[in-house]
Amino acid sequence: MKHTVLATAALLALQSHAQSPDAPERTLRPVVVTPTPGVAQDAFDTPASVDVVSGETLRNAQLQVNLSESLVRVPGVVALNRQNYAQDLQISIRGFGARSTFGVRGLRMYSDGIPATAPDGQGQISHFDLSSADRLEVLRGPFSSLYGNSSGGVIALFTADGLPGMQVEAGAAFGSDGVRRQNARFAGEQGAWNWNLSATHFETDGFRDHSAAKRNGFNGKVKFKATADTRITFVANAVDMPDVQDPLGLTRAEYEANPEQASPAALLFNTRKSVDQQQVGAILEHRLNESHGVKVTTWRGQRGTEQFQSIPVFVQTSPANVNTHPGGVIVLDRDYRGIDAQWIAKLRAGDHPVTLTAGVMADELKERRQGFRNFVGTTLGVLGEMRRDENNRVRSFDQYVQGTWDSDRLSLTAGLRHSVVKFQSSDRFIATGNPDDSGSARYEATTPVLGAVYHVNDRTNVYAAAGRGFETPTFNELSYRPDGSPGLNFALDPARSKQWELGVKTALQQNWRLNAAVFQARTDDEIVVATNTGGRSTFRNAGETRRRGVETALAGEWSPGWSGYAAVTWLDATYETAFGSVPAGNRIPGIPRVTAYAEVAYKHRPWGLETALEARHMGRMAVNDTNTDFAPAATVFNLRLSVAQKVDRWTFKEFLRVDNLADRNYVGSVIVNEGNSRFFEPAPGRTWLVGVNAAYAF
Repeated sequence: MKHTVLATAALLALQSHAQSPDAPERTLRPVVVTPTPGVAQDAFDTPASVDVVSGETLRNAQLQVNLSESLVRVPGVVALNRQNYAQDLQISIRGFGARSTFGVRGLRMYSDGIPATAPDGQGQISHFDLSSADRLEVLRGPFSSLYGNSSGGVIALFTADGLPGMQVEAGAAFGSDGVRRQNARFAGEQGAWNWNLSATHFETDGFRDHSAAKRNGFNGKVKFKATADTRITFVANAVDMPDVQDPLGLTRAEYEANPEQASPAALLFNTRKSVDQQQVGAILEHRLNESHGVKVTTWRGQRGTEQFQSIPVFVQTSPANVNTHPGGVIVLDRDYRGIDAQWIAKLRAGDHPVTLTAGVMADELKERRQGFRNFVGTTLGVLGEMRRDENNRVRSFDQYVQGTWDSDRLSLTAGLRHSVVKFQSSDRFIATGNPDDSGSARYEATTPVLGAVYHVNDRTNVYAAAGRGFETPTFNELSYRPDGSPGLNFALDPARSKQWELGVKTALQQNWRLNAAVFQARTDDEIVVATNTGGRSTFRNAGETRRRGVETALAGEWSPGWSGYAAVTWLDATYETAFGSVPAGNRIPGIPRVTAYAEVAYKHRPWGLETALEARHMGRMAVNDTNTDFAPAATVFNLRLSVAQKVDRWTFKEFLRVDNLADRNYVGSVIVNEGNSRFFEPAPGRTWLVGVNAAYAF
């Protein structure tokens, strides 16, 4: 696994299905993963909240396009499908990342050990390939801080290895709102080579007007075992999303009148986004001897973005803004690269094992940012005159160390990371009233963490952890100043947090397992939305915030074929100090106080049949800092049904899925602090999806 600090993985009890009574412990025993190269560790024995969603669950009667399909199972995580592929999902962990207006913010994302989060903390997950995934790991709590900048939580996706021989696979799904998905995969293992190559095409007409999208993706992983002690892994992926339509948010009146409509401004300016990304990486793992090993990960990529916003013409051309407004079209060309080198030692202190990991990481992003008017003459929604041009650069350099000491009853884990993040901007657009706005900023932080596990007995562990974290502004958050003047907003300070958690992991009886944790995080200089109008956001620092809550997850089976799973989170996220017009005690917007997921599943193995009834609940969410409006709470029920057949070397699977069985009208997500009160992004009513899949092994 990529970093020393994804300290763990989850109980198999948190996976989708129970095994048969003949092998109950296979499901209920903790999953063994590799939090550091060459070091396997049970989640049961680690001082952290971490869950694993298996590849089988990611693909089980699912569209296999959005992480929100399965992240709903993980306590502490809110993954909101905005039904808007121009802005991606809204994902937060224990309230971190909830303010993001697009992409993933405040969290660290990884795909096969390669960061999907830039050094400034902005993450993208459009290239995550679920059809070839082995598992998805989600880490929450203090140990996340050892990933450095913006690590309020960690989400890591891993591509499955190919099986011995060769396998080919093809699948398709279609459903409501013109949803269509086709995927193909070629995997295998021959001699020293192992590979898994996958391609996916997805398109939809969209649940709302002006929300059509198309996505083409490729993901590949190739392993080469050079010697008994040396392995090299090559990874590559690409994604192309041309002219994805953006329906924007709706006011409450618009939402209540017709949740399927697009904002009138979206139609007027033909708001849309195009994205293309290509990325490659290599991971070298070498065992020096029985006690020492090294791991080096390097990567490089390019991402291009063109976004048409709904900034009114009069705003761009008013006398006060004529030479200073950056326009209504954003064009970004980004090149990024990085390297992470680790040393791992497995030693002994007397009769007790000690594991040490130390490393250095450096990554860099270079950005060409341009702004254009979104009109030419009286024609709207087209590329007009250039109004912004700058070269930006952000670099980070981190050093980290972690150690674990184990005894019969007690395990201690401690870690320390030091991070330096540097921003630099060179202004290339200088005009009357718009001087040279070049500038730079430097942020630095040291983030310690300490955890302990006490082994009560073979069935129960209790643990405690505490740590500090920090979060710099991203380039997107620095890009605009709240007062409308040109240049980057270098007045923003980083947010700094202190976290702790207490937890228990226990087997209640042979076929049931429970995880529970209570946690708190206090943050100073929280970065919050200052303005959000027409798809453009500015940010400022607030005072102190507090996030506290309880997470529980219960899984098991009560009779052959019947299993259950439930995850519930209570999270209280508030501003502890007043700022501007926001009083102390107000709820942080975009964070529901209660979220829950539960399912009852039945599996008949002789027929290859599985069916389940799912329930998902999301509590009410504030839409702005002043808490003047809320998205109401909602509970929806879903049904899934799948069958599988094996014929010689062929495996066939078919599925049917129905979401929102009661056809309930509800808000799927909110746009925090939207300046025109277009806070609401509706969720679809009842929808259906059917799919087929065929695989051949040879």
